[in-house]
Amino acid sequence: MGENKRPYKLPEPLMCDAGKEIKMELVNDYIVKHEERLARYNYLENLYKGFHDIFNLPEKESWKPDNRLAVNFPKYVTDVFLGYAYGVPVKKKHPDKAVNDAIVDFDRINGMSDHDYEMIKNVCKYGHAFEYFYQDESTKTRVADNTPKEVFLVYENTLRKAAYFAVRYGYKDDGFTKYGEVITKEKIVEFEGNEFKEEKPNPYGKINVVEWMMNAERMSLYEEISGMTEIFNKAIGEKANDVESFAEAYLAILGAEMDDEGVHRIRDNRVINIYGTDNAKDILVQFLQKPTADGTQENLLERTERLIHKIAMVPDINAESFGNASGVAIEYKLKSMSDLAKNLDRLVIKSMKKRYKLFCTLSTNVSNKDAWMDIEFKTSRNIPKNVLEEAQTAAQLDGVVSEETQLSVLSIVDDVSEEIKKKEKEAEKARRKQESTIVDRLMFPQNSTTAETVIQPGAGEQVTQAGAE
Repeated sequence: MGENKRPYKLPEPLMCDAGKEIKMELVNDYIVKHEERLARYNYLENLYKGFHDIFNLPEKESWKPDNRLAVNFPKYVTDVFLGYAYGVPVKKKHPDKAVNDAIVDFDRINGMSDHDYEMIKNVCKYGHAFEYFYQDESTKTRVADNTPKEVFLVYENTLRKAAYFAVRYGYKDDGFTKYGEVITKEKIVEFEGNEFKEEKPNPYGKINVVEWMMNAERMSLYEEISGMTEIFNKAIGEKANDVESFAEAYLAILGAEMDDEGVHRIRDNRVINIYGTDNAKDILVQFLQKPTADGTQENLLERTERLIHKIAMVPDINAESFGNASGVAIEYKLKSMSDLAKNLDRLVIKSMKKRYKLFCTLSTNVSNKDAWMDIEFKTSRNIPKNVLEEAQTAAQLDGVVSEETQLSVLSIVDDVSEEIKKKEKEAEKARRKQESTIVDRLMFPQNSTTAETVIQPGAGEQVTQAGAE
C-alpha cells in the first residue's frame, strides 16, 4: 500500500478555555489543528469515490501484468445503509398547527428531504458533518450542508462543553490567502489573511452551526473496513495478474535451436529456446507456468468479503440467502444494520432538535422560541413490506388492543392519528347520511305505483299506463 496512509488521528473535539478572547492568532492556531485532519478526510473521501491506495502503488515493469482493481465496498455499504435507514425521509410533526405549518414551509424551502440525506451521507463518509444557517435576501431561514473539510467547531473546555465559536474558511485562487468567517453567539466576523474584516451581529443569538455525528468517536461508517478493502483490492488485482500471466505463458523449446528470426525477444514473444541435441525424440516443446495459489486467493477473497460486511454491519443484500427468505428471516439478517440505524437515529434526531431550536429563535419564523421542544420525529426503515400479512395481523388485533396500536401495524398508514381522524369523519358522514334517509322517509312518504303495460292489437306498440293502487 501507500507509505503515508493510515493510521490517521480521529477528529477529537477542539477545546478552548471559556472566556478566552477570540483573536486572529487564536483562530489561526485552530486552523492549523484542523488542517492536520485533512489527510484523513481526503483519504475517506477518496475511498468513497473509488480512488483507493491500490492506484498509488509503484508501477511494475512494462512486461509484467499490472492490473489495478478497486472494489468499492465503502460506497456500497454507505449507499445500502442510507437507502435502508433513511431512504424514507424523517417525518416531523408539531401539535400546534401554526408551528407545524411554519416547519413544513421551512422544510419545503430548503428541500429538507434531500438536504437531510446529504447531511447523513457526509456523516457516514467523514464521521461527522456540519449544518450552516443563514438568512437569504428574503429573510428566509436557509441551511447548507458542509463537510468537516471546510467548517469546524471549537467547544468550551467545561463540563457542559458548549460550542464556543465556529470557523468556516477556505483559500483563494493563489492557494495561500485564507478567507472566511468566525462565528460566535453575538457576532459573525469575516476575515481575510490574518486580519478581521467586516463584523455583523448574529441574528440567531446562538452559534448558527450544528454538528452532526456518526458516533461519539466521529468514526466513518467504513473507516474500520478501509484496511480490509485495500487488502481485497490487492488480492483481486494479483488474481487478475495471474490470469493474464496464464494467457501469456512462455513457450519453451528444448533441444532444437531457433534462429533470430524465430525468436525476436523472449520478453515480448515469451519464447525460451534451449538447444544442444540433434535427436528429435529429445526435443520438448511446452508452455512454462508458475505455480498458482488459486485456492488460497479465493479463500482470502471470500473471508475478507465476509469480514467487510460483518464489521461494517451492512449485509450483502445481493447474496442468494436473501432471495427466498421470509419476512422474519430478512429482518433477522438485517438486525445488525437495524441496530446501527437505531444508534444513528438518536444522534440524527439530537442534531435535528438543535436545527429547529435555531429556527425557533427568530420571531419571524415562529412566535414561541421553545416550540422546538414539542416537535415529534419519526424514522422509518426502507424495507419490503407484506401488506397482506400486516392486514391480517391488524384484523386479528381488533378488540384486543387500541385502535391506534392496531393501525400502527400497517406500513401503508403514515400517520396513525390522522388515519383515525379520517375514519371518524367517514363514520360521521355515514351516520348523517343514514339519519337523513330516515327523516326523508318519515317526512315525505312516497305512494307506490304500479305500471300496467297494454298491448294494442295490431298496432305493434306498447303503451304504459301508470295508476295508483
